[in-house]
Amino acid sequence: MEWIKGVDVSTLLEVERCGGRFFDGGREGDALEILRANGANYVRLRLWNDPRDAAGRSYGAGVCDLAHTLALAKRAVSLGMRWLLDLHYSDFWADPGKQTVPKAWRGLDAAGLERAIEAYTREVLAACRDAGVMPDMVQVGNELTYGLLWPYGRTPEWENISRFLGAGVRAVRACAPEALVMIHLDNGGNRALYRDWFGEFFARGGDCDVIGLSYYPLWHGTMEDLRANLHALAARHGKPLIIAETSMGFTLEDYGGHERLGPGARKGAAAKPSLAAQVAYPMTEEGQAAFLRDLLGTVASVPGGLGRGIFWWEPAWVPVPGSGWATEAGWTYVNERGPGGNEWANQALFDYEGRTLPALRVFRDFQPGAGCEN
Repeated sequence: MEWIKGVDVSTLLEVERCGGRFFDGGREGDALEILRANGANYVRLRLWNDPRDAAGRSYGAGVCDLAHTLALAKRAVSLGMRWLLDLHYSDFWADPGKQTVPKAWRGLDAAGLERAIEAYTREVLAACRDAGVMPDMVQVGNELTYGLLWPYGRTPEWENISRFLGAGVRAVRACAPEALVMIHLDNGGNRALYRDWFGEFFARGGDCDVIGLSYYPLWHGTMEDLRANLHALAARHGKPLIIAETSMGFTLEDYGGHERLGPGARKGAAAKPSLAAQVAYPMTEEGQAAFLRDLLGTVASVPGGLGRGIFWWEPAWVPVPGSGWATEAGWTYVNERGPGGNEWANQALFDYEGRTLPALRVFRDFQPGAGCEN
């Protein structure tokens, strides 16, 4: 496996439709081409089962249906990049706070859900094959810390969790035998979580090639916490380890003006400065670059060469009117009301005007084993 300098660009088509523009060295260009020129060799693309309501209105956040995913995969492959398919097994966001059964699978029992996962995974991979873009890696579920397909697969329902994930893995092994299989949790600095979770998973015959971790310094502990967990996982399981999601801010400047958001549209945004104060790196362009440099070095330092790279989460999700965390249909679907617009805009690798940031040069220049490990 090549050392991965990956980017999750799942919202890119939406950002482009909404007017997003990108610049490198003052010259406008295609975001994916700019990322490729700055070292990115892999893309990660999330897939939602049916991210629209009964009237056909998108839930937002890039739409991320099969058509969008395949279109982005084709662009990446045409640039010589590999790609990771991130199967959420949900119609919208799946993460530690929510793992919602897709609309089409509601009412199924655990056995029915197991069959649905395998059939759906096979259908998706058949579509990839027909489009000529078979994924190089498949992530079976997203941030599975508390399981998937709640309530049947919510921890501690380990038997159901294992059978659901097993169904997805079987489908990948059958339909994309050359693809690597990733199992992915959040909270990469939590050593006990990974010890216990993968202990349960592997004790039940769990199968994967790669362990994926999310590591966001705002929530997931210190860099030393991450290092300790990576080293422990390498010693315990001997599998390649990849940071499947990471990012950190380059500014605390308000983004609302770039999205033409009204007063009070960003619920909870005022808490960011106090939260950021807990992180060892300042939320400046230089702080973001230092964080990325240290993170790359930390992953590259894992014994046995088992630290295999990272994916920066949504480096091109710049603030533009119309591209946000959820549309009105999306908020209705999840039955909540979150921040307006794109609250991740300050963690991209392009600034609010779409210009490349210093961290992207770190990404480009880093070479594992070249004395950069710390």
